[in-house]
This record gives sequence, C-alpha cells and structure tokens, in this order.
Amino acid sequence: MDFSKSLIAASSKPLILGILQQGPNYGYDIIQQIKTLSGGQLEWADGMLYPVLHRLEKEGLVTSQWNQSDNGRHRKYYAITELGKAAIHQEQEHWLAMHHVLQKLWSLNSKTSHG
Repeated sequence: MDFSKSLIAASSKPLILGILQQGPNYGYDIIQQIKTLSGGQLEWADGMLYPVLHRLEKEGLVTSQWNQSDNGRHRKYYAITELGKAAIHQEQEHWLAMHHVLQKLWSLNSKTSHG
C-alpha cells in the first residue's frame, strides 16, 4: 500500500513519540519498529526520520544523547521529554477524534451507496 507523503508527514510525530514513550531508542531501531508495527507497509528511510527527530528535539519534545550500544557502537539515542509525553497524549486525542469522524462518515456513505 502506498501512503501519501502528507499522511506519512502527519503521522510521523505521533509514531516517533509513541515509540520513544516505550523508552530511549536510536534511529535505525525506530525505523525498524515502524516497519514492524505497520506489518511492512511503512518503510522509512534515514532521510525521512532524522529531520523529524531534529524538529522534535528543537520543540523540546525529545532529547538526544550519544551512548555506546551493547555491541560497542556509539549511537545517538533519543528520549521523550515530559513535554513530549504531554504532546503524545494530545496527538492521541486528535487522531482518535479524526478516526471517529472518518469512521462515522464512511459508515454513512456505505449505507447510502447500498440502498
């Protein structure tokens, strides 16, 4: 399934914050989690992820820190801030409200097109 660029852009903030809410993480693993969560339907590249992470960091929603991973590699880990936790809660409310409206609309359209 091909998702529009605008839908991917709109969903990037709640996706990343939701993943970081589970604990600090680094870029490659965030990309892999998005792929896994979407059943392989969303495949992000580095060029899509890092600009969003940098924007979230500028907004104070995430912080970053260089750490050594289990295999000895230095990786930049991102963590959600308290402000980020408040933002994910707000994002969740907005997305659930939008989902509810679309579901209602599509249900109405389905009923009118069948009879």
